[in-house]
Amino acid sequence: MNCSVLQLIGSFDQGGSEQQAVQLIRLLTATGRYRVHVACLDPRGPLRQQIEHVVDGEIAEFPLTSFYDLNAATQLQRFVQLLRELRIDILQTHDFYTNVFGMAAGRLARVPVRIAARRETTGWRTSAQKSVERIAYRLSSAIVANSEAVRARLIDEGVGTDKISTIYNGVELSRMATPAGHTREAALASLGLPADRDLRFVTILANLRHSVKDHPTFLRAARLVRESEGSARFIVAGEGDLSNSIRALAAETRLDNDVFFIGRCDKVAELLSVSDVCVLSSKAEGFSNAILEYMAAGRPVVATNVGGAREAVLDGETGFIVPPGDWSSMAARILNLLADREAALRMGARGRQVVEQKFSCNALLERTETLYRQLLGRREETRALVVKSIAREAK
Repeated sequence: MNCSVLQLIGSFDQGGSEQQAVQLIRLLTATGRYRVHVACLDPRGPLRQQIEHVVDGEIAEFPLTSFYDLNAATQLQRFVQLLRELRIDILQTHDFYTNVFGMAAGRLARVPVRIAARRETTGWRTSAQKSVERIAYRLSSAIVANSEAVRARLIDEGVGTDKISTIYNGVELSRMATPAGHTREAALASLGLPADRDLRFVTILANLRHSVKDHPTFLRAARLVRESEGSARFIVAGEGDLSNSIRALAAETRLDNDVFFIGRCDKVAELLSVSDVCVLSSKAEGFSNAILEYMAAGRPVVATNVGGAREAVLDGETGFIVPPGDWSSMAARILNLLADREAALRMGARGRQVVEQKFSCNALLERTETLYRQLLGRREETRALVVKSIAREAK
């Protein structure tokens, strides 16, 4: 296969959708089987440097301020022109904004294969946004759901089953490996954390931009854990507009000296290597990248029962599943893992095995390429049928 693929990404921030898009771009480029082009709506973000020197040509930029102003029409026209000039065979988008913008442009440019994405279940979109996105889905050739939970939600919303493909997020196992020559003391020092050997760290990786991540539940669980386990300390890794309110809640719950807010973390492997338990506290998800990173690093997980969490975390085997918003259950499970180190280590090791088997980069690439072949093959079959029909009519 030697076709032209364009990946349209919203930005290069370190969000889950952006990380998965950049990872897929790198994987496709490395195969040598595609001419991979990239375009974006917002050129900012630290992930850009991972791909800007490996993709075909410059990363084209189409900045939007709204879907409903003159600029949107101008940018749409520019993008349609680019798709035609590059003779794109496959256009793939990765989130709400790129779905809407990309599927409209792809249809106008008559791109043969147009693949949209869905990465959340509930709790993210307004009714108006859902209506707009449904139009984008109708303009697509296929929709990639990143979990069976998301697929089920799409079906509930009226999307045909034949249009949905489940392709799980993938995690690069080598990126989660403990660095060579690593020591716990060095890792803690590099992260600005106390090096006391007796401390036990409970970590959450989640951006602080969306209330759906429900950091308050994590902090309230942390309060209960701290009351029962004096060696427990808590790490919040991430950045965003909610940072101040979450810090204020930590102060209100008397955790000022027990919670470490480390901001955006570029040393995820080091952070997870010193973490005893890792947590997802979200009220809604599609499929959490953080869970996969925890498991790839061999850490036991306590996660809320949202989205595709149960598709990754095997309850009682690789960690524990608790109801969303139930900080007492979350605290109890964290305490179970802190109290039984051997069980925690077993769960972490089993979690890494699950990632290797089901959520690796190789699995992500293989499933994506299979979808590409299916859609391109379907397109060729349709074209052949049209040619035959025209030939019959000519006779």
